[in-house]
Amino acid sequence: MSKAGPPSPMGHPGGRFTGPIVKPKNQKETLLRIWSYMRQQKIGLYMAVMFVVIGSLLSLVGPFLIGVITDGYILTFDVEGAIRMALVLAGVYIVHAIFTWLQSFVMIRVSQKTIRTMRQQLFEKLQTLPLAFFDKRKQGDVMSRMTNDIDNLNAALSQSVVQIMSSFLTIVGTAVVLFYLNWVLAIVTLTVIPLIVWTTKQIIKRSSVSFVARQRDLGQLNSYVEETISNSDITTLFGKEQQTVEEFTQANERLRSSAMRADIVSGMMGPFNNFMNNLGVALVIGVGAFMAIKGNVTVGEIAAVVTYTRQFFRPINQLSNLLNTFQSAIAGSERVFEILDESEEQMTSGKEKQRFTGDVKFEGVQFEYEAGKPILKGIEFKVNAGEMVAIVGPTGSGKTTIIQLLTRFYDATGGRILLDGEPIESYKMTNVREHVGVVLQDTYLFSGTVRENIRFGKLTATDAEVEEAAKIAYAHNFIKYLPQQYDTMLTSGGMNLSQGQRQLIAIARAILEDPDILILDEATSSVDTMTEVHIQNGLNNLMEGRTSFVIAHRLKTIEKADKILVIKDGEILESGNHETLMQEGGFYRSLQNNLATN
Repeated sequence: MSKAGPPSPMGHPGGRFTGPIVKPKNQKETLLRIWSYMRQQKIGLYMAVMFVVIGSLLSLVGPFLIGVITDGYILTFDVEGAIRMALVLAGVYIVHAIFTWLQSFVMIRVSQKTIRTMRQQLFEKLQTLPLAFFDKRKQGDVMSRMTNDIDNLNAALSQSVVQIMSSFLTIVGTAVVLFYLNWVLAIVTLTVIPLIVWTTKQIIKRSSVSFVARQRDLGQLNSYVEETISNSDITTLFGKEQQTVEEFTQANERLRSSAMRADIVSGMMGPFNNFMNNLGVALVIGVGAFMAIKGNVTVGEIAAVVTYTRQFFRPINQLSNLLNTFQSAIAGSERVFEILDESEEQMTSGKEKQRFTGDVKFEGVQFEYEAGKPILKGIEFKVNAGEMVAIVGPTGSGKTTIIQLLTRFYDATGGRILLDGEPIESYKMTNVREHVGVVLQDTYLFSGTVRENIRFGKLTATDAEVEEAAKIAYAHNFIKYLPQQYDTMLTSGGMNLSQGQRQLIAIARAILEDPDILILDEATSSVDTMTEVHIQNGLNNLMEGRTSFVIAHRLKTIEKADKILVIKDGEILESGNHETLMQEGGFYRSLQNNLATN
């Protein structure tokens, strides 16, 4: 199949994975967009906040009771009172654990519902994007955004949000209690905070770039794996296994390098914060001991302050680590939002017709995938309803591009296409595609039964209609010999059928669709002669009474066409029927002679 399309994103100099480094975008805007999804779960958020507040308050009670037990019972040798208060302290921690579990449980539900909504919107968005979007992106990268990037956000939301709220409340509450117990020791505790904040800011600033690079490299690696697995037969056929392994090794090394940079930079935060935590505790103990000697503080107060100090620094450490998690989640979310912000095809704007007669006219049609690189150069021709038009020409001449304009996979960049006398853009895009049937050289069948794959052409068709379409397409002859006949399960792509069998099912699917305009793009170019006879019989039944466009390398299959368009370098060189073009002795005749010679 010839196709003059946009250059492959893997075809640029420097190998498959070179490209511009993705820079971090507006993190504040990304967080606001994430929040717009989360706030749809208001009841769950309110419950989570309530549980967080209760849990945070309970966490403040424990250290205070430790001080009371130390001064009031242990130092006074009141064993019964100490045991009684110890049971109260144990009860406080048990209830605190329960509310901690509840807040996590509720927040996981909120995050899962939020992610479900985002994933649903992303998948629906992919169904509305133009073909140009997929031509310019690797499938593995799109899949990575659908899976890895959303999963990173899910991990951040399910755990990090409640921990951030809890950490913030714990820090504020602990600071208040510290000043209540002893303002001098409270100030000592706070002296290391500015250094922690400054260092955390610097680490996050540098790690955010690394997290974005890691997500990019992961998407590229997934793309290469998907591409390699999908085309494993080609790799084996040309003996490129070693080259494939080497290219994977390079991509894997890039991912390792960017992931290591991200993890090393972000990993500095934990050890540094632990050091600052221990430093703060050491300062409190040192100053507290000096004050105790002076008689300005009790041993129980020092014990409580030390416990509160550790409790004060623990959420700060958690916040620092959570911010690292959020950097990864934000980087992934930005990649998801990039797709959600893509321009959609205008599927429902325009008028609608129940049936098309099939009159098609190209008036000076021009098209280019990339600015300044024209593919079609002023194409003009007219096709009357019910005619069969063949399009021939060398590879890359623009044959398939003409077909893509007819199906509105792309719109012309110059000139216009008339369908039943009206500009094709004036009709709803869905309306045009409902009445244009396409049978491609590389037919794709979905995982499911044979019956379901044929019914894809008309989802409301009955079993009898499906089988009738298969008989018209000459597909019934082989389907009846399958293990479960029409209920035989097909693998993804229909790989448990031959190429010819897949083509016949595709023809049956098109017959069931009952299109007004039919497009056959090299539909018989890769099958054996006997199978081609069956396929051609099915195609003849399918084309009867319909306007048909046929692209074929086997010129014999289009000798009966009402009109043959000879395309070269995006221009129509010749036009006429087979006999006329042969008599003219032009490019078409040279194609026929070359075919006969070969």
